[in-house]
Amino acid sequence: MNFGQVITAMVTPFAQNGEIDFDATRNLINHLIANGSDGLVIAGTTGESPTLTHEEKLQLFRLAVEEVNGRVPVIAGTGSNNTKASVELSQEAETIGVDAVMLVTPYYNKPSQEGMYQHFSTIANNINLPVMLYNIPGRSAVGMTSDTIIRLSQIDNIVSVKEASGDLGQVTAIVNNTSEDFTLYTGEDNQTLPTVAVGGVGVVSVSAHIIGKEMQQMLNALRNGDVAHASRMHGYIVPFMNAMFQAPSPTPVKEALNQLGIPVGSVRLPLIPLNDTERASLTLLIDEYKTQQDVG
Repeated sequence: MNFGQVITAMVTPFAQNGEIDFDATRNLINHLIANGSDGLVIAGTTGESPTLTHEEKLQLFRLAVEEVNGRVPVIAGTGSNNTKASVELSQEAETIGVDAVMLVTPYYNKPSQEGMYQHFSTIANNINLPVMLYNIPGRSAVGMTSDTIIRLSQIDNIVSVKEASGDLGQVTAIVNNTSEDFTLYTGEDNQTLPTVAVGGVGVVSVSAHIIGKEMQQMLNALRNGDVAHASRMHGYIVPFMNAMFQAPSPTPVKEALNQLGIPVGSVRLPLIPLNDTERASLTLLIDEYKTQQDVG
């Protein structure tokens, strides 16, 4: 299933009291759709899912489905390291009306490849929604091998993978050994161009909060055969991508959004705001970006 080429893993806006700011969430959704997002992941890692309660996730799913109103796919982050809980949340998300779910590799328990296969297949077999797998060994301590992802792709409603291993060899193996209707998205912003060049569809991105339109331009140039322009765009946007990960995500992108006049508040503990040095570095980049936007 093709969810578009630039999907944004959306931050969760918080008010000063630390609670979800629902008005700011609606504003952010509309900003992202206007800024080049083909789809939205709600309550994923970038949405600070480890700090969201079960009810808060459901509230976000309901709000997103209502506000998006069919304009782009809403993909609910319902995966965890608890298979039973992931099934239950996925079923609730389906009832709410999301378009798909994203299931992260189980973290902390360190399951085997067979354990991961059974975890994902159990969830998929208990819902009717399309499933996007999320392979992120840097956060989960273990990752799926390409063989496991290829095997899972044979389950009817497992239709996509967000591949964030950083291994282009693994990306190539998945693309070459899955059906044409199984889609691969990179979860590494700065690997967007090479991933699409070897057969991926696009990216599930943090940076797209800020540079979604520029990422679309880069990928459109590549698809249209203008590799030189795509390469120039890649060179232009990589510094923005790198800046979004200069501190634990989503702290930098929240700061950038706030500086651009799109209020999303701060982060919840155990994440903390940027320090003065980090903020100053990001401000220089954002000021340069705003200047270029004014000139453009």
